Amino acid sequence: MSMKLSVLSHDCTFPSPMLPYSTTCPAHQSSASALVSILRSGSSLQRLVSFPNPPREIPKRCSDRWAMKTFVACSGKRMVDGDSPAKVLRRILETPGVHQGPACFDALSAKLVERAGFDFCFASGFSISAARLGLPDVGLISYGEMVDQGHQITQAVSIPVIGDGDNGYGNAMNVKRTVKGFISAGFAGILLEDQVSPKACGHTRGRKVVSREEALMRIRAAIDARKESGSDIVIVARTDSRQAISFEESLWRSRAFAEAGADVLFIDALASREEMRSFCEVSPLVPKMANMLEGGGKTPILNPIDLEEIGFKIVAYPLSLIGVSIQAMQDALRAIKGGRIPPPGSLPSFEEIKDTLGFNAYYEEEKRYSTSTGRLSLPRGYSPESSSRYKIQRRTQDDTEQSGQSLEGPIVEVITPDVYSNSRADGSREPFPGIWSRTLRIKITGRDGFEKLDVRIPAGFLEGITNIVPALGGVNIKALLDDAAEESGGKMLLEFNDTMGDRIQVFLE
Repeated sequence: MSMKLSVLSHDCTFPSPMLPYSTTCPAHQSSASALVSILRSGSSLQRLVSFPNPPREIPKRCSDRWAMKTFVACSGKRMVDGDSPAKVLRRILETPGVHQGPACFDALSAKLVERAGFDFCFASGFSISAARLGLPDVGLISYGEMVDQGHQITQAVSIPVIGDGDNGYGNAMNVKRTVKGFISAGFAGILLEDQVSPKACGHTRGRKVVSREEALMRIRAAIDARKESGSDIVIVARTDSRQAISFEESLWRSRAFAEAGADVLFIDALASREEMRSFCEVSPLVPKMANMLEGGGKTPILNPIDLEEIGFKIVAYPLSLIGVSIQAMQDALRAIKGGRIPPPGSLPSFEEIKDTLGFNAYYEEEKRYSTSTGRLSLPRGYSPESSSRYKIQRRTQDDTEQSGQSLEGPIVEVITPDVYSNSRADGSREPFPGIWSRTLRIKITGRDGFEKLDVRIPAGFLEGITNIVPALGGVNIKALLDDAAEESGGKMLLEFNDTMGDRIQVFLE
């Protein structure tokens, strides 16, 4: 399946599914700045492609590789069969423009990012430490906790997630284990930094970095782990040397990381637009990451248009979700403390909450596995066809049609029961002759006079009888059997009307 895009007299054919795709023709490098606008309307997308200076003729050799770049980011599911999360993330990195990735901290926040229409997100170590441990991001959260939280996050969404691998949690062998663990957890990318242990949040005081040699060792170890795993996880190389040493040192380390094979470069806590621009000029073919620390970090907060103009490819927003969550919870608690509940404007309706969590989707899927009639589960090895002691007698379909009434009543479900044994504590048995030759009959007659249920089970099977008729809950059927055990012939043990007006009768036959 493909899409045809007609431009002038030339048809360009693009593969489907409509995931990030790009083509470049050497003969028209001037057209590589094609403007791509993607307009979202619900789940549907429209592409508008314009060319500032379109060539008058399209050389034949261009074929479908005319100088243009376009992509379609599908809302909802981002991955198709056979695509790894890392492959989808790499496609995003290859497409024009800057791409925003809010930071999540658990499965719910990740789902909200996806529902908002973002194509990827970050799993923030700062936010996970806050949400999972209630502790600051100072190296207290462990590798195992990050992998476990990451697995919960990636399983909840279908967009790629970049995980925060901190400093790899140790030496080169620890870095390799961290990368392999993040791959197993389903991350599309991993961010690795050059801080010492214990690490510190990028915009806080007291940061120190390891030597150049050790910093490069971590990136090389990460690449080796990726090769050994047969994975294509995206490696984001971060340096904190801008604040720990100098801006010049951070540029040197970024170049070295690119030469070592890092897929994305990131200098944390850049202090000005000029520094941001100089960073983006380093290894220009390698994508750059910006970190917009909300609420007062060291890096200037710029809008996506400015970030794209400077040269950034992806941008993280690390505190937005955890920050507004803290504020909203504090406001709600103050309201409850004052004898109120949060105002409607700050609280979604119960229906909205259920929809966000997937209740409606669950109910729809549940219908696929629902059954129209109950099933009878017999004791292992027991064949109802071979014995007349265990029967379920129901009115035939012909009877139903003649009466014009439907058989609506309790679903008959007999769980494998325990055998009723009238044994004493010393192991001897009281006389209870012929119990297995006796049948317990349960009959329900509706208040309209039509029979709704007629069940016969061996008198030795009593456990689970309320699964047949819930109204019998609390009735001591065993005591009734004890009283009637020695009597011959049939006897009505019990008769009453339940809350629905149906007549319940229990016979010993």
